[in-house]
This record gives sequence, structure tokens and C-alpha cells, in this order.
Amino acid sequence: MDYRHLQNRKSMHGRIVQELGIQIVSGKLAPGARLPPEPSLCEMYGVSRPVLREATRVLVAKGLVVSKPRVGSIVRQREDWHMLDPDVLYWTLNSIPEGEFFRSLLTVRRIIEPAAAALAATESTDEDLARINAAYERMERADTAAALLEPDLEFHRAIMAATHNDMLAFIGNMMSLALSESIKLTSRHPDTHALSLPRHKAILVAIQNRDPLAARHASLVQLENARADADSILEVGSRTVR
Repeated sequence: MDYRHLQNRKSMHGRIVQELGIQIVSGKLAPGARLPPEPSLCEMYGVSRPVLREATRVLVAKGLVVSKPRVGSIVRQREDWHMLDPDVLYWTLNSIPEGEFFRSLLTVRRIIEPAAAALAATESTDEDLARINAAYERMERADTAAALLEPDLEFHRAIMAATHNDMLAFIGNMMSLALSESIKLTSRHPDTHALSLPRHKAILVAIQNRDPLAARHASLVQLENARADADSILEVGSRTVR
């Protein structure tokens, strides 16, 4: 799914969640602001209060609002939002510049992925190594940028799982959607396949050699090169827009 193109929600419940979610994430409804009163929203969407309240509960579950008795639904601060929730991420992707999202994600990846690669180098089992290697071999066989996406994601998920740290494995799974958008950006580079393979191979070999320092370094190098690739793509895009 391309998360930079908004879906047409079929149900009224889904439409209410999406439209209010977008207003919150885009800043139209700022942190601390109240959602419009229930009667106004019911009239606007032509729905009953139970339908509206169910939509509000979804926004609460995503960390976007908090409901207070006799006060109503209040937009929460950004740090309280569940940013890796698929809908919240989806709305965010459509409300901020592509480069801003990429750089924000890259900061998170630089904190997590090198440490995870180093840990995988010391904690991985033979089964883990086989999974990482299988993902890399699928990357080698990919003949298009689109075909490269899923094995690339699996490569990174497999490394997270190889740490044998449940929280890191969970973070790896939760970040898959965000990571896929990042990979789609860098895959627009004309030499994406030739550039991506040796960078990932270096991480694989370091983990296979049980060398945590080399694994950490290889991961950092891969991320730094991904940043350079993205910068070149975004720079070309900005020149085209002008």
C-alpha cells in the first residue's frame, strides 16, 4: 500500500476517524484543543452519538485524544501519539514533507539498528543466521526496486529477532511500515540495487563472524549511505519542482 495516498474510507465510522485524525496530525486541531461538540459532529456527519463515540474511542486508542467527563475530547501532545500506529503514520506521511519524515526516522534507526546488529552478532543462533542470510539472498535475486522491498524489510526484521530481546523484536516489527516508506524513497535512486547489496552484505558478514564492532560499524555505514542517497533524490525532486 502507498501510504502517501489517502484512502477513501467506506464506512462513516472510518471516515470520521480519518478526517479527525488528519486534522489532529496536520495541526489544524492543535494539542490542547477540544474536538467539536458531539451534537455538532453528529449533525455534520449525519450519525448517532454511539457511532461518533466509537470513532472517538479509536482516536483515544491511538493516543491522539483524551476524553474527559464534562469537558469533551482533548487533543493530546505529540509525544503521546502512537506514531507507529499504521493510521497515525499514514496521516503523518500525508501531512509533512517527505524529507522531514525520512530524517526523523533515520535518527531513530541510527539509535536502534547499529546496537541491534552488534547484539545479533553475539546472540544469534544458527537458525537466526540462516534467516538473515536467506533474506539477503532474496535481495540478491530481486530484479526490480519493488521486488527488493520485502526481502530488505525481512533482513532488518531478522536482525532484530536475532537479538533475542523481545522488545527489540517488537520494535522491529512495529517499524516495518515506516521503514518500508524509507526504503521506497531510497529505492528511487537509479543504482539502488548495486548500492544496497554490498552495504547489507557487510552487515551480514559481520554478524556471521560474530564481530559486534564490525556489525555496528557496517550498520552505521549503511544508514549514512541511505541518508546520502535520500538527500540526492530529494535534491533532484526539489529542482524538478522549481
